Amino acid sequence: MRTACILLFSLALATCNRGNQSNEAVRQGVIDHLAGRNLNIASMDINVTAVQFNGDKADATVTFAPKGGTPAQGMTIKYAMEQKGGKWQVVGTRDSGHTAAPAPGTANPHDGSAVPSPSGSPHGAMPAPEDLPPAGKK
Repeated sequence: MRTACILLFSLALATCNRGNQSNEAVRQGVIDHLAGRNLNIASMDINVTAVQFNGDKADATVTFAPKGGTPAQGMTIKYAMEQKGGKWQVVGTRDSGHTAAPAPGTANPHDGSAVPSPSGSPHGAMPAPEDLPPAGKK
């Protein structure tokens, strides 16, 4: 009887630990991560397309697309996740490819491209010489 109780208790602990190992729990962690970033999450379809769990860590592939849009209008981001306090939290991003250029008005929340440089070029690239104003003499 005692062995059966110990076995049942061990099984219950293992089951509870894996209770949050679901795509929906990971998706909620991504949504929580993006919630404080001034994004209109309600206008996006956010789907977890793949997750690899490794204990309290996971690698998740998440696609974003505008609601009513096509997957070609979206992008894919790979997140490094960690389970803390029973919830999945984003701890970083992995190199991932965009499925296509983001749709107009849809910015990648992680790459800084949402804010162009003062020159108007992405990522602070140097403007072309013909785009510069003429140099004046001092």
